[in-house]
Amino acid sequence: MAMTDPLGDMLTRIRNGQQAKKDSVLSPASKLRANVLEVLQREGYIRGYSEDSSGKHPALRIELKYFEGEPAIKHIARVSKPGRRIYSGSKELPTVRNGLGITIVSTPKGVLSDIEARNDNVGGEVLAEVF
Repeated sequence: MAMTDPLGDMLTRIRNGQQAKKDSVLSPASKLRANVLEVLQREGYIRGYSEDSSGKHPALRIELKYFEGEPAIKHIARVSKPGRRIYSGSKELPTVRNGLGITIVSTPKGVLSDIEARNDNVGGEVLAEVF
């Protein structure tokens, strides 16, 4: 059966992996997923990710990050879903936990965090929120 929300699936794999205290999780590879992981790595929520082509299909190995035994990501959720897309201008981008978290936004300049999107004065589809 076809997956209707591949990005939501990856976020759920990350959430479940951190609850189970895993070192890393696997997710099928795509450009959008890799771009979202790049933002998470830049912002310090994951240790890193790499392409894993050992299986039948290419996958992304996501190395999870912990601080004093607690997951670095307390909350990760999909905002714009396939049934209801959420768009925001650069001035209206939502802040998460009063600036302690980030919003991941798909813009014409690529996938950016809300801070980078505000600095570049671009808006777009609000993909996820993380803190």
